[in-house]
Amino acid sequence: MKIRFQADADLNQDIVTGVVRRAPEINFKTATEAGLRGLHDETVLEGAAREGRILVSHDWDTIRRLPL
Repeated sequence: MKIRFQADADLNQDIVTGVVRRAPEINFKTATEAGLRGLHDETVLEGAAREGRILVSHDWDTIRRLPL
């Protein structure tokens, strides 16, 4: 099983672009691609989990308060 990532809306797009450029085999979906922009943090995490993706975010306060 390959690890798949989901970028939160606050993650800098340059990070996603750089990761995919250096390692195209990595499956990294942007918030826009997943239709997650503007949604509540809990909804974003649920969507990532439903697709079996690891959520990547810069929003430390949100990550700390959401269940793992």
